[in-house]
Amino acid sequence: MKNMTLEKIAEACHGTYVGEKELRHRTIQGAVTDSRQVAEGFLFIPIKGARVDGHDFIADVVKNGAAAVLSERELTDCAAPYIKVDSSEQALKDIAAYYRSQLTIPIVGITGSVGKTSTKEMIASVLSQRYHVLKTAGNFNNEIGLPLTLLRIREEHEAAVVEMGISDFGEMHRLAKMAQPDICVITNIGICHLEKLKTREGILKAKSEIFDYLKPEGHIVLNGEDDKLSTITEVKGVRPLFYGKKEAQTESSQTNPSKIVKGIYADQIQNCGLEGVKAHIHTPKGSIEVSIPIPGEHNVFNAMAATAVGLFLGMELSAIKTGIEHVETIGGRSNLMEIGGLTVIDDCYNANPVSMQASLDVLGNGQGRTIAVLGDMGELGENERKLHYQVGVYAAKKQIDTIFCAGLLSRELAKGAKETVKGCQVFHFETRQEMTEQLLRYLKKGDTVLVKASHFMEYPKVVEAIKAKFL
Repeated sequence: MKNMTLEKIAEACHGTYVGEKELRHRTIQGAVTDSRQVAEGFLFIPIKGARVDGHDFIADVVKNGAAAVLSERELTDCAAPYIKVDSSEQALKDIAAYYRSQLTIPIVGITGSVGKTSTKEMIASVLSQRYHVLKTAGNFNNEIGLPLTLLRIREEHEAAVVEMGISDFGEMHRLAKMAQPDICVITNIGICHLEKLKTREGILKAKSEIFDYLKPEGHIVLNGEDDKLSTITEVKGVRPLFYGKKEAQTESSQTNPSKIVKGIYADQIQNCGLEGVKAHIHTPKGSIEVSIPIPGEHNVFNAMAATAVGLFLGMELSAIKTGIEHVETIGGRSNLMEIGGLTVIDDCYNANPVSMQASLDVLGNGQGRTIAVLGDMGELGENERKLHYQVGVYAAKKQIDTIFCAGLLSRELAKGAKETVKGCQVFHFETRQEMTEQLLRYLKKGDTVLVKASHFMEYPKVVEAIKAKFL
């Protein structure tokens, strides 16, 4: 890792180096917070968690070859050099920001209420047609995950695509300070994290902090069909590139400067059900016809965002098309599986009203009986009951055959479905376990099943239970 000596690291995080003087110039090979991931020559950064304190594993990681450790404590018998810091979490951020400041590769920062991960995967797939790309792994998108992602960048990487997730004001500012993005992508301003951000205007303000550390020659890519994002006309002299559908294409003028023109737009959108979606994407450099192998028309928007990033980084349209058509889903994100005669849409990583509706749209294209297995959505603030009710209304209007749901808030979801379509088959349970038992008795070959809820509901266990019975 470039210029990542223990001496430089101590300076970057305002820590005090403790150890043999000649080892100050030792260069680390990587940095982790998980003691199980420590390898020879790594720096271990112990984090105090709700259940576990990383400091308790310092002796173990040194035995396993750690080059050095950070510590908030005085260490009297450490067999390796250590850097004394006031806060390991802050030190991690400072070290990541220092490391990023030395990198010359383009970094794409992605945020938004819905679609961050799927857009990240699409952009990474496109860029990988030309560059050696590092991307955020799993859900490493917060103030611990992002710096760890940045510290995974190595000399062989030619571009990085990082996801940036927040739930409060100020968080995105701190994330942007570390990432210093060359390209900022915002997918939308939806209804989530309302407990602290309160309104969509608040969400826009918090997400817009991503621009605080945009590189001077950077670019901004925005969803032009989002009513909040479309109000952003210029940031630090940078005019955003908007994307959207042709029918929403609008021209700005002196009499109506609020209207925007979409530099990239899609038309001839053809929904191919669970097989994916086709579209024509038009750009200033020409047009491409793409077949996106992931179900849901919202993926056309992901493809347009990826097209914009690819063009900004000098890619040919033919390579962009290849990247879009070879994108893959990851576990828990609209992952389509065939399980013993069932078609299961595993989308149980997280949920909010907008993503719920998008997933129900996908389920509506399924074969056989369509069954929505839904659960509570978190962090929706004072309107959480109403928002769950509205999802139930939406599911009923989509003519989903059967709805299974569990959780306190999902009681409102069930109520919304039942009151919208009389006779709608809806089952509500107090617990996930009770729901799963009845669901397994109900399912049969030929069904198409959507499984979706916020992460705290632990719905991956529902998918595992389906696998256990039908595989």
